[in-house]
Amino acid sequence: MGIESLFANFPEVTKPLKRLSLKEKLMWTGVVLVLYFILTLTPLYGLNQSYVAQFETLAILLAASFGSIISLGIGPLVTGSIMLQLLVGAEIIKVDLKTPEGRKKFQGYQKLFSIFFIVFENAAYVLSGALPPATPTTLNIAILIIQLIIGGLVLMFLDEVSSKWGIGSGISLFIAAGVAREIFTKAFSPLPDPRMQIPVGAIPKIITLISQGNSALAFWPFVGIIATLAVFLIAVYFSGVQINIPLSFGKVRGFGIKWPIKWFYTSNIPVILTAALMASLQMWALMMFNAGVPLLGEFETVQVGGGQYTQQPVSGIAKYIQHPSISQIFTSGFSMDAFKSTMFYFAFMIIGSIFFAYLWLNVGKSSPSDVADQILSSGLSIPGFRRDKRILEKVLARYIMPLTILGGLTVGLLAAVADIFDALSRGTGILLTVMIIYQFYENIQKTHMEEMSPMLRKVMG
Repeated sequence: MGIESLFANFPEVTKPLKRLSLKEKLMWTGVVLVLYFILTLTPLYGLNQSYVAQFETLAILLAASFGSIISLGIGPLVTGSIMLQLLVGAEIIKVDLKTPEGRKKFQGYQKLFSIFFIVFENAAYVLSGALPPATPTTLNIAILIIQLIIGGLVLMFLDEVSSKWGIGSGISLFIAAGVAREIFTKAFSPLPDPRMQIPVGAIPKIITLISQGNSALAFWPFVGIIATLAVFLIAVYFSGVQINIPLSFGKVRGFGIKWPIKWFYTSNIPVILTAALMASLQMWALMMFNAGVPLLGEFETVQVGGGQYTQQPVSGIAKYIQHPSISQIFTSGFSMDAFKSTMFYFAFMIIGSIFFAYLWLNVGKSSPSDVADQILSSGLSIPGFRRDKRILEKVLARYIMPLTILGGLTVGLLAAVADIFDALSRGTGILLTVMIIYQFYENIQKTHMEEMSPMLRKVMG
């Protein structure tokens, strides 16, 4: 009884009292998006001016803006979700997700874990020196930690607003917005790169290098553009691949619908969790190294231009989960170490995505048992089969289990290939954005159909 009373005292965003129209949902989604961009542009007061952002390639996947009050982005939220899923899966925390009370309790645990990791990870990040204060006094360190905690809590509540008042998950919205901004910047930015004195954007860079007679170097930005387009098109194609299971209404003869089971059955969840795990490992590796305990790898300080320096991993798991670049491999010469890094990165992305895809079945209400309950509660059944949950669950498992594994493998493979071929954003980010936009499109379409047909709304619950 004690834990339920604790959950009841947590602040939360209340659900709307009436059903919101599509226009109202779009308005709230836009408000959340604007507030998110304001957070990314709000700098940390008291941060050392010589600070250089760490893990910029992973920041986009965490919807983070290093140096702002959301320097860790959704990292603490996703870490809390991973830990809770593992504890629930191992039955250390016992929650019955099939009952409304169990789902409510799970949500309470999720908020508790999110708040804990927002406080813990942000404090650890500052105390480890990853976000150095301008003046290393106790007061300045405390001010940095408080700002980061406030930013993390605001981001958590913005996610709630988007989920309850807007269209889809706020976390997905933040990731898509960050990836779109990065792709646009890396494709068209005319600003000079301090390390090479040529434009940052791939298209201006190609034009500049060709005009200088350096066609060989112009080839690699072109490869990045092609990789971005290829991943985008392949992801769009697989997003539309699905198996349709025919269902009929028992009381209405001659009328039925098709229940779709998609190739990306668990959507973008596996690749989000895998990328977040990689980001968390690298952040923990840097924090532990700065604390004098280099268990996850060692880092070295390198100059990045403009008199600024950053820390890059040179050993341990922190090095191997940093994706290799095909342009660097070819320009610096092939080595066995580069081959090992590439193979490890492929294996980590694919195995991680498959693992989290399978794990998500049990906690995301997507297992054959959950889908069977959903179909039966809607008054539907498979033609030619007896209306029995065990039979329906067995039929669904034939399709859901293989598609879960294949979907996880596909997203992991696509993300790893795009990363190695230097796409304009992380391959995972591009893949996520395609699926997120596709998912938002489906949510908008579903909301519009429900507004047009109240009967359909009753059928779909």
